[in-house]
Amino acid sequence: MLLCGPSGSGKSLVAARSGLPVLRLDDFYKEGDDPTLPLVEGSSDIDWDHPRSWDADVAVEAIAQLCATGSTPVPVYDIGRSARTGAETLRIGRTPLFVAEGIFAAEIVERCRELGVLADALCLTRGSVTTFRRRFLRDLKEGRKSVPFLLRRGWRLMRTERSIVTRQVALGAHPCGRDEALGRLAAAAAGRHTHQQSAA
Repeated sequence: MLLCGPSGSGKSLVAARSGLPVLRLDDFYKEGDDPTLPLVEGSSDIDWDHPRSWDADVAVEAIAQLCATGSTPVPVYDIGRSARTGAETLRIGRTPLFVAEGIFAAEIVERCRELGVLADALCLTRGSVTTFRRRFLRDLKEGRKSVPFLLRRGWRLMRTERSIVTRQVALGAHPCGRDEALGRLAAAAAGRHTHQQSAA
């Protein structure tokens, strides 16, 4: 299950409430000294909301390995330091379904579909003002970046949220609110569980 949506839309909360194992796709960000990182147009700020700030190839490899073996190594990423600080192994065992959540999840919908591992793709939408408030308070609490950076980023994302959602839907994600997302996750989990039992 791929779960995307604008930053601050509640992806992590929905993923946690689903009760399914979770792969945090934000851990696949590139490091801050990577020369391929994109910049915000007309600024010296790194554009952490651009897909090129993220390593899609490694993320897809991790998803494929989880589906094939039930475990995969994943980086531990410190957003405040813009750096990978270690690695850990995510194990989901024989669980037939897991959630891969992150702002760039829609970018790999087609690749996951081609690999035959996609159950569903959802795009959370909460409204730009709500998302701005949740994102700013979260990022401030976690010390993710400096306050001026967070304000500049927040204002930019609030103005472009509609286009972000439009792009993610065009890439194959279904737009929905929190309750519908939880319902679809529960239905998919129940369907996979039933299928697994009948195939046993």
